[in-house]
Amino acid sequence: MSESASTAQALEVGKARYPEEKASLRSLLSPLLFMAPAIVLVVVFFFIPVVIVLVISLTDMSTATGFNNWKWVQFDNYLRIATHPNTLPVLRNTLMYVALTLALFNVGMALVIALLTTHIPRRSGFLFRALWLLPRLTPSVVYIMMWKYVAADAPYGILNQHLLGPLGIPPTNWLPAQPWIFVILTNGFIGASFGMVIFTSAIESIPRDYMVAALVDGCSLWQRIRYLILPLLRWPLLFVTTYQTLSLLTSFEQILLLTEGQFGTEVWSLWAYQRALSNYWGNFQWGFGAALAAVLVLIGVVMALVYMRYFQFNQLVQEPKIEAL
Repeated sequence: MSESASTAQALEVGKARYPEEKASLRSLLSPLLFMAPAIVLVVVFFFIPVVIVLVISLTDMSTATGFNNWKWVQFDNYLRIATHPNTLPVLRNTLMYVALTLALFNVGMALVIALLTTHIPRRSGFLFRALWLLPRLTPSVVYIMMWKYVAADAPYGILNQHLLGPLGIPPTNWLPAQPWIFVILTNGFIGASFGMVIFTSAIESIPRDYMVAALVDGCSLWQRIRYLILPLLRWPLLFVTTYQTLSLLTSFEQILLLTEGQFGTEVWSLWAYQRALSNYWGNFQWGFGAALAAVLVLIGVVMALVYMRYFQFNQLVQEPKIEAL
């Protein structure tokens, strides 16, 4: 075969492969184009701030040094955290606060409300869910002031005047007496509404044929929940558990308004905020606060990985196997 014939044959093969390569490239670029807005948001509002926090955590930046006279201190801030007397108490408070609020309200109560309101008349369920949204819709300051008046000492406290007083229990200021109960209640009533909406939508999206088949087979309500509804809620459970854990780890608004971290209610995020951005002396330790925030990011990432492993994330993202007849 001559050289010209070989060249022509190679050109023909190249032309034949070009549409296939073009289609393959298009199949790779199309998902990226659809994901581009989300990728930009994640990079700008999460990845870059995390990098900035990590960089600041390696410095001694504070109001004393300003933005011009700071120095690199490498891992001194992290060593300071490891040896600080508040580290273990604050970490214990944070883990207790997250675990109890998450289990009792943000996931537990939310799931109970979703199950109950989807097994009663539709209008009644809608009204009950709307009432549970009120804590989330109420401005934080107004919401916390309501709880303070509930727990206040006589003659203002609702608990003392109308609930515990008639039972013969001596009046007291319940907020400093039982601070963690009110911290968990105030955050839990808000957090339960988010999971309630997600779980309700997921339960109502279950095909009705499944429920009818379970009823025909004689399944009780508990059996339908245990063997039908809960297995179909793995995705929503993973999302709500992960999201609410990260939210509780980083949130301190209600605790700041309710106790300002007093009475032993200081959590890790509030500690970082008070060290870096708000304290009585005005000595803002940005480097140390950034190190505290970086530790919180690490804890959040570890918890997210644990949840994905527990809920078997790899199986959830597998493509469904459909058999063609």
